[in-house]
Amino acid sequence: MSRIANAFQRKAKIAYLTAGDGPSVDYFLALVRAGANILEIGIPFSDPIADGPVIQRAMERALKNGTNIDRVFQIVQEIRRQSDAAIILFTYLNPIILDSEGFLRRAKEAGVDGILVVDLPYEESHEFRQECKRADVAFIPVAAPSTPLERLGQIATGSDGFLYYACRKGTTGAKESLPLDLLNQIKALRSHTHMPIAVGFGIASSQAVNEVLQTADGCVVGSYFVSHVERRCRVEELEMFAKELFSC
Repeated sequence: MSRIANAFQRKAKIAYLTAGDGPSVDYFLALVRAGANILEIGIPFSDPIADGPVIQRAMERALKNGTNIDRVFQIVQEIRRQSDAAIILFTYLNPIILDSEGFLRRAKEAGVDGILVVDLPYEESHEFRQECKRADVAFIPVAAPSTPLERLGQIATGSDGFLYYACRKGTTGAKESLPLDLLNQIKALRSHTHMPIAVGFGIASSQAVNEVLQTADGCVVGSYFVSHVERRCRVEELEMFAKELFSC
């Protein structure tokens, strides 16, 4: 069983940070100790159009720190030596498009289990999906409230990871509450795919995590953790915050 599939045997608790923003390896390992069983590692990019201000600033900091693809793979390797948590990469197409096949090969060798390319539309993704299969790296499709339900079957075709459901329109960023119709949204998704469903975009409290995991197979927390990294919290502090969030 793959590490991703193993995480979804229970409820998947997915934690995001941007690679190279602070002491990444220590931060990611703290999230694992706190209960995260899938790590989502963001590849720094200068124009992260799906992300809100918190993650935009994280990517700017990581780029100023000189974080490049080589450094991202070093971070993955260091985490993999110390943890068996599933690792997925969150990226935009631009940083990997020049040699996507070589990128995926290196990702697999480093210990990556899956990849999410947030700005790659389904209609343009066939070749990349095939490259993912050859590299044995799970392609993670993304759906949103604006995605027509009849299109979901196409989006999920050939994917062997999970469906990432961005439950809000707009960019990433912590929110105080969940969409009122989230339960109905997830029910509709389930009628069009048998893949595990992980919900992200705006989850920022233990109550929200608990509510999501009552209906979905996994939750994704990003901006909440990144905001603590932005204020240069200690590793122990981040672990404590994550334990509180994932306490359900």
